[in-house]
Amino acid sequence: MAEDMYPSSTREIAQKRRELQPETDAAFQAFSQKVFADGALPIKMKQIIAVAVAHVTQCPYCIKGHTKAALRHGATEQELMEAIWVAAEMRAGGAFAHSALAIAEMSKATANSA
Repeated sequence: MAEDMYPSSTREIAQKRRELQPETDAAFQAFSQKVFADGALPIKMKQIIAVAVAHVTQCPYCIKGHTKAALRHGATEQELMEAIWVAAEMRAGGAFAHSALAIAEMSKATANSA
């Protein structure tokens, strides 16, 4: 990552977040631990989902962190790449689906000009 745009996530940065908002930081950490705990979905699957979502939100920190976590929990490179392709399709699919809005406006403009 370009250090000037995306500084490395360090212990110092994490400590500064805790110092500035200790209750909120603790609540977020507890929430994150609960979300990624084993449940109806196993941890591995949750981390694969997180990798896919991180690609849609385009968060480089999340991509790196959740890829490492997914691999630690047994995800394969093939599973991760497949999840990334699903994310890419969903992102592109959103643009495709929303073209209905533009088509509707084009139809209104055509009807109004007639």
